Amino acid sequence: MLQLLLMSKQSSSKQYYGGQAVIEGVMMRGRKTMAVAVRNPQAEIVIHEEALTAKIYTSKWGQWPFVRGLGMLWDALGLGMRALMWSAEVSAQEEGQEKVEFSGPVAWTTIAGSLAFAIVLFFLIPTFASRWMATYVNDNRWVDALFEGLIRLVLFLGYLKLIGRIPEIKRVFGYHGAEHKTINAYEAGATLTVPEVRKYSVQHTRCGTSFLLYVLVISIFLFAPLTFRGIEPAALALLLRFITRLLLVPVVAGIAYEILRFSTAHQNNPVMRALIAPGLALQKLTTREPDDDMLECAIAALKPVLVADGLLAPSVKVETPVKPLGAVAAPASS
Repeated sequence: MLQLLLMSKQSSSKQYYGGQAVIEGVMMRGRKTMAVAVRNPQAEIVIHEEALTAKIYTSKWGQWPFVRGLGMLWDALGLGMRALMWSAEVSAQEEGQEKVEFSGPVAWTTIAGSLAFAIVLFFLIPTFASRWMATYVNDNRWVDALFEGLIRLVLFLGYLKLIGRIPEIKRVFGYHGAEHKTINAYEAGATLTVPEVRKYSVQHTRCGTSFLLYVLVISIFLFAPLTFRGIEPAALALLLRFITRLLLVPVVAGIAYEILRFSTAHQNNPVMRALIAPGLALQKLTTREPDDDMLECAIAALKPVLVADGLLAPSVKVETPVKPLGAVAAPASS
């Protein structure tokens, strides 16, 4: 999940922007809308915008502490997956050929397969392996929880390292870097042009990669009391462990979001800088230095969001041919 939690002061309130690298493009989310900018095979930037209507964005309870972190999960599982599917359609659409669609059974099969893979790799394997290893070392709940967390962390790092070798994923990581540079430039008050945006870092303190690292660490402590030791048969205990971990994902996400929010708001504090440092280091696996085309896409995705939030004049032009695509808009979340 290549997402970015971003904050901008808007009058008396703080607005968090979310971003995500997609196939040959970038998705940006603001207060009112989301926008996806994707470069098609004809070298045009195709833009899709839609209003944010899901209750997690529009209701007051969606902004409550520990609840607002669920918006990050929804960004990944809701907006993020739809933006990813739409970007796949645009990036694969050759001029004059039949339209390529990743929808219906194809989309749901892809999503289901991806979720099943993630559950097996990051939940099932660590849960079963840690229980087996703990019995050979010290059958203690904290040893068990530590093994589980370490196994999950090693699998996560190995997964990022492995997929980073795939050429297509390297380009996605390049767009991730473009997303970070664009937001860093915006927050610094720089002009949103390619030469200016290029000057900024591919790392950002509120990146979703850092968020995932917090999730992995927090889960060690939260899952420790839930080893279900002593429950027979052993298969039932393992099943309960697995189910509770899935159910507690929103809780872990809520806590991780608040820690991320607090640490970045106080990043000048030496203790907070030390807390942020591992996440920034981890971003070296999920970002690449982008080319100019990638930066143009990221800028094109951010501008409509800023216009919708009243932070940018609608007359501002993007420095590359842009082709709006309202006709293929994905259905709004509900």
